Amino acid sequence: MVDTPSDKPLVSVVIPVFQEAGVLQVFLASIRQVLSVSPVSYELVLVDDGSSDDTWPLIMQEAKSSSAVRGFRLSRNFGKELAICAGLEKARGDAVIVMDGDGQHPASLLPELIRLWQASGADVVQAVKRTRGEESLSNRVGALLFYSILEKLSGFDFKGASDFKLMSRKVVDAWLRMGERNVFFRGMTAWMGFTTVQIPFEVARRASGHSTWSYLKRLKLAITGITAFSSMPLQFVTFAGGLFLVFSIFLGGQTLYLKLAGRAVSGFATVILLELIIGSFLMISLGIIGEYLARIYREVKGRPRYLVSQSTETDKNPPQDFLL
Repeated sequence: MVDTPSDKPLVSVVIPVFQEAGVLQVFLASIRQVLSVSPVSYELVLVDDGSSDDTWPLIMQEAKSSSAVRGFRLSRNFGKELAICAGLEKARGDAVIVMDGDGQHPASLLPELIRLWQASGADVVQAVKRTRGEESLSNRVGALLFYSILEKLSGFDFKGASDFKLMSRKVVDAWLRMGERNVFFRGMTAWMGFTTVQIPFEVARRASGHSTWSYLKRLKLAITGITAFSSMPLQFVTFAGGLFLVFSIFLGGQTLYLKLAGRAVSGFATVILLELIIGSFLMISLGIIGEYLARIYREVKGRPRYLVSQSTETDKNPPQDFLL
């Protein structure tokens, strides 16, 4: 921690990073600049999510030059959600701020997050995007569709949602008690229902490099979010099955009537079409059920959410460097 009076509240800034060597030093300097004049003590908890570039050497360098910096390196790329888990578990602050390490969450907003937390007494201060920044049209449409579906299924409003937020120690402790392995950070935070205030912000442009969020990673996160907060897809299977049953009874009655009336017409194309429709529905249904079973299987195995391979801490205890 920085050398500040002990009566000041401690704020932990948790930053998951992956392949951010090009922007990390400048980004950390901007954070230290704004927090050094804030009425709080602070620590920077950096979690390297298995980067293959110079991210970890830079974190070690920063930790040597500043006692406020604490670094943890995961044994492999576990994903941003689990890197956030690691940071929250390691954070020691009275309040914890989570922000991305690519510089798109502006450091200049940190004093306002802290001010609102102290002035309002809210448990969560959430930064909400005014716009989505420089994203492609496909990413914008995909995000809009995902959050619209998730809002309908879960009942929570995720419009403009981001991982950029301040949480009080009470919220962090409650969040860590949720031991699920299929983690969707912003959804789990909303589910807890603590008092929340919002503050809008503009997504900043990346200083260098490019996003490592591929379409596949976005799709996996979307599936995790939906399956973690709603069983509606399973209910859809039941509803669609009932609909097909009603349709089959109607079609069977019509076929029997035409047969008895001597007006039955051979319908090879109709039969093939019905088989394709029903077969496709069955495969989709099995896929939905299989997705839920796979997530149950991952939960039942009870493996650690993450593993820490290296740390800047001098008193680290490797057997305890994971979250159950």
